[in-house]
Amino acid sequence: MEYHERPASFRQARLNPFDRGEEDGPPGGKTPPQDELRPELFSESRSQSLDRAMDLGLAEDHFSRPVGSFVALDIEQLKMAIEECKRLILELPEHSERQKDTVVKLIHLRLKLQELKVRPEGRRVDQLKFFIYFFNCFQSTCCYYRCHSKCLNLINKPCVRSKVSHKSEYELSICPEIGLDRQDYRCAECRTPVSLRGVPSEARQCDYTGQYYCSTCHWNDTAVIPARVIHNWEFEPRKVCRSSMRYLALMLPRPVLKLREINPLLFNFVEELVEIRKLRQDILLMKPYFITCKEAMEARLLLQLHDRQHFVENNDMYSLQDLIDISSGRLSCSLTEIHTTFAKHIKLDCDRCQAKGFMCELCKEGDILFPFDSHTSVCHDCSAVFHRDCFYDNSTTCPKCARMTERKHDDPPEL
Repeated sequence: MEYHERPASFRQARLNPFDRGEEDGPPGGKTPPQDELRPELFSESRSQSLDRAMDLGLAEDHFSRPVGSFVALDIEQLKMAIEECKRLILELPEHSERQKDTVVKLIHLRLKLQELKVRPEGRRVDQLKFFIYFFNCFQSTCCYYRCHSKCLNLINKPCVRSKVSHKSEYELSICPEIGLDRQDYRCAECRTPVSLRGVPSEARQCDYTGQYYCSTCHWNDTAVIPARVIHNWEFEPRKVCRSSMRYLALMLPRPVLKLREINPLLFNFVEELVEIRKLRQDILLMKPYFITCKEAMEARLLLQLHDRQHFVENNDMYSLQDLIDISSGRLSCSLTEIHTTFAKHIKLDCDRCQAKGFMCELCKEGDILFPFDSHTSVCHDCSAVFHRDCFYDNSTTCPKCARMTERKHDDPPEL
């Protein structure tokens, strides 16, 4: 048989497990019987089939690419390729380099098969939904917990995301330790026996929960502790267990800290907090101008605070990230810049917003006043705006409130 005829006979024999197309067969759709194939061609073709299998994505470095870049193969094809590799391993010379390479390819094929058997779009384990994060590794879409595919069914820890969704509050006591004896000398999470001497496992304390954990559940990760920030204005990271670290990371941007109720004295000692509170109060006074201004809505000015949406809803709720940024000075700079942009639109750029300003009815002098100006005071009853000096020097009632009261008395009672 000539050299160029051998590949055609090999394709007819369908020894390549990856070649399933009907169009590759001989004319007429007939496949020659196996007894027509010469033995020497059969063994040679089997060797060629391994080379072709290697060219279909099995010789690549699987541990350096994401799952999406693998060659798309279905389970049946992989099973056929695995069987073919097994046969070739037995036929190749023992301890030869080619046999060793074939064993490595067999391992890669089996790992691919294992990945395909786990559905790529997701798998639920105790209300955790996982997706393929990297080769043979899964990550939770809820709390970003990672594990091997073979370890999915071994997960027995509750999802931190569910705790955040149902609880959404911090432990506000500083390291509330209850003692290792109260824990029965066991890890607070997995109940593994622990001791301070490290036998059988070292007991490591979490500064957030105050409880002790084993080295498997506590990796000496560090995080800023909310209780230490609120009570001591201390931002030094402390050692926490893995579950606390994930919980604090998920809770970091959530505005759940009402400082005015938790520790109102903190404003007496931290000047930056007073400055931020004033800026937030001004932004809330600017908000009615923007939601009734067509130009402001088109410019989407309020979206400049999209990452801190609670700043346009209230002025007393803070997230832990807010307090960290206040301490570092980042929040003061960014919020001052946004405050300047908002004030410029209302007082200079927009005629409609300027028309909603106030004149001081006590002195009837000066420029147009706005409730967020630093030298003004606002009536709590009617929201009228006055000069601060005029408002406090004048002991009479608010003129606008007086007119409204008089109007009520003059109007005839309704029948």
